[in-house]
Amino acid sequence: MSLHSVSMLLLLLAACQAQPLSEPYSGQEQLLQDDTVDISTRILVSNNQSDAFFLEGDLLPPTHRNAMKCWYNSCLWPKGSDGLVTVPYTVSREFSSYETQVISSALRDFHSQTCIRFVPRQNQYDYITIENQSGCFSSLGRQRGRQVLSLNRMGCVDKGVIQHEFNHALGFKHEQTRSDRDQYVQINWENMDPSMAYNFYRSDTNNQGTPYDYGSIMHYGRTAFSNNGRDTITPLSNTQVYIGQRQALSPWDIKRINMLYSCTA
Repeated sequence: MSLHSVSMLLLLLAACQAQPLSEPYSGQEQLLQDDTVDISTRILVSNNQSDAFFLEGDLLPPTHRNAMKCWYNSCLWPKGSDGLVTVPYTVSREFSSYETQVISSALRDFHSQTCIRFVPRQNQYDYITIENQSGCFSSLGRQRGRQVLSLNRMGCVDKGVIQHEFNHALGFKHEQTRSDRDQYVQINWENMDPSMAYNFYRSDTNNQGTPYDYGSIMHYGRTAFSNNGRDTITPLSNTQVYIGQRQALSPWDIKRINMLYSCTA
């Protein structure tokens, strides 16, 4: 790729991530089709279509809790007598059969490695409805009743993005906003619009005694919310370590799910 091409891509990323757009950015569709684009870029560019307010880029503000924290496990999905945590869901008919298969496949990874079981809803009161709304977003944990998890068909129906949003629905926040993050990453405030700074505020998170995970599927990429194409997140221990992967749940992501939900298998 030429130097000119690299510069244009950085400018495109900066423009797309800096602030919401009233109309889809001209290069947005092409960017979302790029298989090398990290999760945060894919999510934030897709969410530029939405006029909704998100915390940290893709989290819906709570409607019945006064903070984005799961106090006394109040936002966890219940475990049955069989030791399995059942999470009912529905899928909008707007999704094609292939897209529905991609969603199902991404959710099966949780089944094979944790006690979480995403199952088609029958008549359960609490459930997730997967919809083709403007962007990729979710609520934090169980909200009670019907809760929307959006996977816009242009850019969000991707294994990594799907698992990222469903991990939010299980109660997990982003890795780069965890309470001890300043020991592991530097936030470059000068490379973002001041109005976007709230997306990087540290959270009072339950880290479960686990180490900071640069490889977490919940970690945003280096240029998330950048307004100039430069890094907003710089790893401290190893400046070359890769962050913002979009492949699948990391080993520590899986470990944390099993710890939070006391999975025994």
